[in-house]
Amino acid sequence: MKKNNIGAIIILSVLISFIEGAIGTYIVLKVNPNTNTIITQNHSSVTLTEENSIAKGVESVYDSVVVVEGFKQDKLISTGTGFIYKESNGTSYIMTNHHVISGVDNVKIILSDSTAVDVEIKGSEAYSDIAVLATTSNEVKHVATLGDSTKLKVGDTLFTIGSPEGINYAGTVTKGILSGKDRLVEVALTNTTTSDYYMKVLQTDAAINPGNSGGPLCNINGEVIGITNMKLVDATVEGMGFAIPIEDALFYAATLEKGENIVRPYFGIGMLDVTNSYYLWQNGIVIPDNVESGVVVLEVAKNSPAEKAGLQKGDIIVSLGKEDISSIAEFRYELYKHAPDETVNVKFFRNGKEKEVKVKLTENKQS
Repeated sequence: MKKNNIGAIIILSVLISFIEGAIGTYIVLKVNPNTNTIITQNHSSVTLTEENSIAKGVESVYDSVVVVEGFKQDKLISTGTGFIYKESNGTSYIMTNHHVISGVDNVKIILSDSTAVDVEIKGSEAYSDIAVLATTSNEVKHVATLGDSTKLKVGDTLFTIGSPEGINYAGTVTKGILSGKDRLVEVALTNTTTSDYYMKVLQTDAAINPGNSGGPLCNINGEVIGITNMKLVDATVEGMGFAIPIEDALFYAATLEKGENIVRPYFGIGMLDVTNSYYLWQNGIVIPDNVESGVVVLEVAKNSPAEKAGLQKGDIIVSLGKEDISSIAEFRYELYKHAPDETVNVKFFRNGKEKEVKVKLTENKQS
């Protein structure tokens, strides 16, 4: 009995010492919010660094971020985010995503101080997913500082500011890292199972939610290095968001802000992926055994560059320029690297035999 009591007393003493130590630690570690330092038990201090806080970076860009509201017949149909990226001759320019304002009649922005401002849609384009808005309102006072995404390293700290679920959560900040650079992500512009295009993006694990689209992705200094536009939605995947590099966004914005259309090259064919066996069968097209990837020409537009080069229904395009082609999305990605009036080499299979032609591109009048 005595031995058991002694053991119990020892265990109790250890527990009391542990609890006292924990309480003592809690009491002596204090944060001074005015100097951004931690005061330790021996009165020494540790300064918080960018690894601990992004507050200064957030503060530098916060007032340039806006809520974007799209209306159709005076009814609110879409909400997203944008940021003021430029001021020139009394006009403020706001960047957001094309898909945020697609199909709307008019747009308003809500500033960080809750002021609502009417804006003009200067231009918008689906493939770049960039839209530019403008206003001459004197209410707009802060312009974001733009950075350089090419200087980023994987693992760098990044943050976003956005409006998840609309105005009620405007100004929400999320933090993460740069998870990957130069990712090629397939994008479907219509409600189909076939991807229409590849987009080159930055990957981040910072939370991107509905309503964040069009907002800034920033480095630790608060410089905008990307424009958030999508996330991977999958029950088995978390933390995979994407942003258009700011250099690409500015390239397209320079045209859109002038009210001009983005000029894309015109090839002149309807296509199906080689893997789309059902629709190929419906159209009486048989893929040779020696062809495993590419895009199948389903139709050729009259007087198009493709027709003038001699391409026909059933041809299977396997390369464009110097790059191999495996899908419609990849075909468009490679095609849009070229300008109208350029001539590109095209390799294709016809009746199981490989051929090559030169196609002189023209301007796409529908862009």
